[in-house]
Amino acid sequence: MDSVLLCVGNCLMGDDGAGPLLAELCQAAPPAGWTVIDGGAAPENDIHAIRQLRPQRLVIVDATDMGLAPGETRVIDPADIAEMFIMTTHNMPLSFLIDQLRADIPDITFIGIQPEVVAFYYPIGPAVQQAVKTLHQRLGHWQAHGGYSTLTVTTA
Repeated sequence: MDSVLLCVGNCLMGDDGAGPLLAELCQAAPPAGWTVIDGGAAPENDIHAIRQLRPQRLVIVDATDMGLAPGETRVIDPADIAEMFIMTTHNMPLSFLIDQLRADIPDITFIGIQPEVVAFYYPIGPAVQQAVKTLHQRLGHWQAHGGYSTLTVTTA
């Protein structure tokens, strides 16, 4: 398989369920050429499985507070992940996971979807649901960063 999609998030935490929702959509309508892994809230547990697949491309999707409108989707440079204060509900920062896989996978892209509400027992909001559906549709003809803009990080 040459492409792996790692969906990250907690489906019990409102819009943080964007990743698991994408995994569900992919299970119902599998995108050609992709292996989909639902990493849940502990994606670091999937590092070994991803390495065994030996993909040329890894796309990681997670709800990420970027200060944008809900549902806005951006590519985040892995070098910026560690420097940004990214709200996370996960055990390890995603920069750790990316650093662990960088030597084995030539093309790693992190896609952030701006959440509106991340709180226990809230549903995924309509803007995030639409962003997930759009991303799912783009997987079938993925080019470069899926057509998403890169988040511009400014430091004070």
